[in-house]
Amino acid sequence: MNGASRGAARRPALRTMSALAALAAVVSVAAGCGSDTGGEPRSVTVVGSGQVSGVPDTLRADIGVEANASDVTTALNETSAKVTAVTDAVVAAGVERKDVATQQVSVNPQYSSPAPGGSSQISGYLATNTIRVTIRDISTASTVLSAAATAGGDNTRINNVAFAIDDDSELLEKAREAAFTDARGRAEQYAGLAGDSLGDVLTIKESTSGQEQPVAPGTFERDVAAAPVPVEPGEQELTFTVTVTFALD
Repeated sequence: MNGASRGAARRPALRTMSALAALAAVVSVAAGCGSDTGGEPRSVTVVGSGQVSGVPDTLRADIGVEANASDVTTALNETSAKVTAVTDAVVAAGVERKDVATQQVSVNPQYSSPAPGGSSQISGYLATNTIRVTIRDISTASTVLSAAATAGGDNTRINNVAFAIDDDSELLEKAREAAFTDARGRAEQYAGLAGDSLGDVLTIKESTSGQEQPVAPGTFERDVAAAPVPVEPGEQELTFTVTVTFALD
């Protein structure tokens, strides 16, 4: 084959390779456009926290009375009489009646120890009546608890005592602002480290804690409840946490 024939044979092959290269470039550009428009936006997710403190202005306590009797009716009647006396006592000590609510009323059989080879028998009934008292004037809390214990007698039970801030909306607002500021600061730092700038907020998730400050529970009997029960509200911390996702530009 002479030189002219060989050149003519190469030209179709060269044209085919050029066409394939052009097609590959088109496919590459199309794929690049697809990734720019259809892919997930680049983002950074951070957790920010804010904490504020406030003085509690409310105390809540569950006050219950118990009674043992040989029959259900007597047990219930005794607890009813005692819880009525407790309610009247806390109201007289300054609690509004609307801030006294029944939490639980129960009566359960009590069993004797079985004799050898025998079975347990019902020996009586234990009745319980519990109210939740909300004390909105902290300065009267000691007097209220003592009055309740004295009125209920030796079977008085005081549990779930906890301080709270009745209206914590202002504190939560401050904690929320502090948490978001903390989150933005963290996100800006990460964006800078990555060589990017911070974009719009994509998502925000929040959580809070610390609305109630529990006090050690206890059982108050008549002789120790004659004097006011010391309680100190101290300060209550409210913590707000936000998880924020920012776009990266």
